[in-house]
Amino acid sequence: MLFMCHQMAMKKEAQEKLKAEELRKAQAASEIPIIWILGGPGCGKGTQCAKIVEKYGFTHLSSGDLLRNEVASGSDKGRQLQAVMSSGGLVSNDEVLSLLNDAISRAKGSSKGFLIDGYPREKNQGVAFEERIAPADLALYFDCSEDTMLKRIMARAAAAAVKRADDNEQTIRARLQTFKLNTSAILELYADKTLTINAERDVDDIFQEVVQAIECVLKKKAKAAAQC
Repeated sequence: MLFMCHQMAMKKEAQEKLKAEELRKAQAASEIPIIWILGGPGCGKGTQCAKIVEKYGFTHLSSGDLLRNEVASGSDKGRQLQAVMSSGGLVSNDEVLSLLNDAISRAKGSSKGFLIDGYPREKNQGVAFEERIAPADLALYFDCSEDTMLKRIMARAAAAAVKRADDNEQTIRARLQTFKLNTSAILELYADKTLTINAERDVDDIFQEVVQAIECVLKKKAKAAAQC
C-alpha cells in the first residue's frame, strides 16, 4: 500500500514538473504569432500555408506530419506511437500536444511565427492547446462547400498512384460531416479570433485576405512588445 502511494506521489510530481516546463515554453512561444489553420480536406489550406511560409518565414506545423516524423525517427516515443496506431488506436491528445510543444520550442529561436495546420480538430483540443502551449493569435478558417471539397478530393484520389479503399463518395461525405460538426463548435468558441475566408475563389484573391489578417496580428504583436 505504501509503495503504491509512493508511486502515485512520484507520478503526480512528474506531471507537475511537465506542466511547469510547458508553461515556461508557452511564455516564450507567446512572443511569436501563433495561427491556427482550419479547413476541411480539399479546401486549399495547404496551398495557402505554403504561400504564408514563403512570404513571412513562418514555421508550418502539421500534427499528422509530426506524428509520422516521430515514428520514422525510430525513437522510443516513435515506437510507442507506432504500436498505438498499428493496433488501430488513437494517439492521445496529450501526445500530440507534446509533439507540437517540442516542435515550437525547437523552432522559436529562428521562426517568425507558427502555422498550426489542421489543429485543433475539436474545441477541447483548442482549450488544451491554449492552456499548455500558448494562446492562438488568430484562427484562419478556409470555408468551402461540401460539394466543392468532395470534387477536389475525388480528383486528387483519381490522380494518385496508390488508390485508397476509403476514397469513395459515401465515406468522404461522412468524413466531411464529422469535420463540419466539430469545426462548428470550434468556430463558436473562438469567434473573437477567427476569420472565415471564402476558399472557393482564386488562390491569389484568397491570399490577399490572408495577408491582411496576418499583417493585423503582426502590428498588434509589435505594439504589445513596444509597451513592455
